[in-house]
Amino acid sequence: MTPTLFGRWQTRTLLLLTFGPFLTLPFVLFFRLTPLLILGMVLCFGYCWDILYQVIQSGRWDRDWPPAYQLLAGIWEGAFVFLVSALLGRVFGVFAVPFPVFLIHYGLVWIVTFLMSQSLMRIVFPNWRYRGGQWLF
Repeated sequence: MTPTLFGRWQTRTLLLLTFGPFLTLPFVLFFRLTPLLILGMVLCFGYCWDILYQVIQSGRWDRDWPPAYQLLAGIWEGAFVFLVSALLGRVFGVFAVPFPVFLIHYGLVWIVTFLMSQSLMRIVFPNWRYRGGQWLF
């Protein structure tokens, strides 16, 4: 499947707004709303990153986006969100989440959404991959 930009946005939104809050709730118990704000940052920044990923993908000869690139993108996105949240934490004192907690939270959400995009999306939305990643028209 070669995902379209709209398909990327739909898939990201669906997975992060269904599995993301469910996986984030245990962290909210200890760190109040900060993990939800971080999840929101991942979603919002992800929309921008998807534009960049679409440009990179269009330059590849097969126009494909292998899972190894998704792993690299996940590492990059996590590092970026952590740095932004640490900067905001210094300025506003809102995003006070230690790095190990951030790593566990982000890693858990990323792994689950990645696995769901590789498995559940293909089962629940069988035409998803033939529509460029769009599950909603």
